Amino acid sequence: METITEIISQINGVVWGPVMLVLILGTGFFLSIGLKLMPVFKVGYGFRMLWRGRAGSGDGQISPFEALMTAMSATIGTGNIAGVAMAIVLGGPGALFWMWCTALVGMATKYAEAVLAVRYREVDEKGQYVGGPMYYIKNGLSKRWLWLGTAFAIFGALAGLGIGNTVQSTSVAAVLDETFDIPKLATAIVLTALTAAVILGGIERIAHVAGKLVPFMALAYIGSGLLVLMLNASEIPGAISLVIESAFTGHAATGGFAGAAVWAAIRFGVARGVFSNEAGLGSAPIAHAAAQTDDPVRQGVIAMLGTFIDTLCVCSITGLVILVTGAWTGGETGATLTALAFSHSLAGGQEIVSIALAVFAFTTILGWSVYGEKCVEYLFGVKSILPFRLAWIVAVFVGARAELNFVWLLADTLNALMAIPNLVALLLLSPVVFKLSKDYFSK
Repeated sequence: METITEIISQINGVVWGPVMLVLILGTGFFLSIGLKLMPVFKVGYGFRMLWRGRAGSGDGQISPFEALMTAMSATIGTGNIAGVAMAIVLGGPGALFWMWCTALVGMATKYAEAVLAVRYREVDEKGQYVGGPMYYIKNGLSKRWLWLGTAFAIFGALAGLGIGNTVQSTSVAAVLDETFDIPKLATAIVLTALTAAVILGGIERIAHVAGKLVPFMALAYIGSGLLVLMLNASEIPGAISLVIESAFTGHAATGGFAGAAVWAAIRFGVARGVFSNEAGLGSAPIAHAAAQTDDPVRQGVIAMLGTFIDTLCVCSITGLVILVTGAWTGGETGATLTALAFSHSLAGGQEIVSIALAVFAFTTILGWSVYGEKCVEYLFGVKSILPFRLAWIVAVFVGARAELNFVWLLADTLNALMAIPNLVALLLLSPVVFKLSKDYFSK
């Protein structure tokens, strides 16, 4: 295991090196400029379209609202609780600033992904709408790029087992064991049973569950976080100042915090930001491709809200709570650090975070099962769907008993490998996004 971990660590250092960070931020920046910062200025319009899209109109399987909730069920997970904490521990407070930057340009990336997903989606043998990077590569680019779609599907299926499955079940088992003394075996059994009950019903059942759970859990967590911030309101200006200063100067060792250079703040801020909101990974457009809509741009402005809510709202609250309470200097990490921060100001804070993480992670497992399934279907056809679902259920059980550090490392590496084909496709197909957007908003 040590040898495997070392090999993956070396690969991780390469794929999350300067080239990848420039590619992610650069693609988002390029799309933002090409769209004339439309995603930032049209957030309000996006929420209006989301409200109107509760019922859905046009071809598709699920409503635009359910499509966003399915995508958000996959993004609002351990990245918002454990991921933010780990970014601050590894990169210092400045990592939060780079997470914000990733989100701002990531809104354009997520918008473009959804526009292309709806524009180039297909209907499979079962009459299900399928789309995502592999399909907009296949249908939007020439045949010489087909290998890129295949590469994405392979990395997507493998990444799903990491970021969307084992990372989530491992984190749930660990936090419930620590907080409530629930044996990991018991968590593995229950989580596996609940997952099986939902995903065997397909995307419609997943979307229905996500449409109920995601809004409730997000509002409950945000409300708890805002309460902690209100109780520590005097510390907020100092925390924000610390974030901005550390983003450009790094941060020296403090208490149990080992210190971090500027490069660490950028690296872990961007990596955890992408892990959290998934802008650029190409995962979310797989869900949005199934939306009942008659216009790709309309679904795109709804899709970009996922990044706005996930990082600029939920992750920001987690990060600021950790900083204003001073918990980040105590030497804790992951979900344990976030729980400690909430406990500083709220009675039962640790229990609140533990329950939130469990629910967040469960919905992430459901959302990512859709992504992995569609990637496998692209590679092997509809006959592979049931075997994949069964394998996914087994992986939940295995993940709940795995080692956290190794699983995080593997998921982080697979994320980067998944993002590369998608980002290349977005750049090549950007003229299509710009044209569709211009035509839509000029009406």
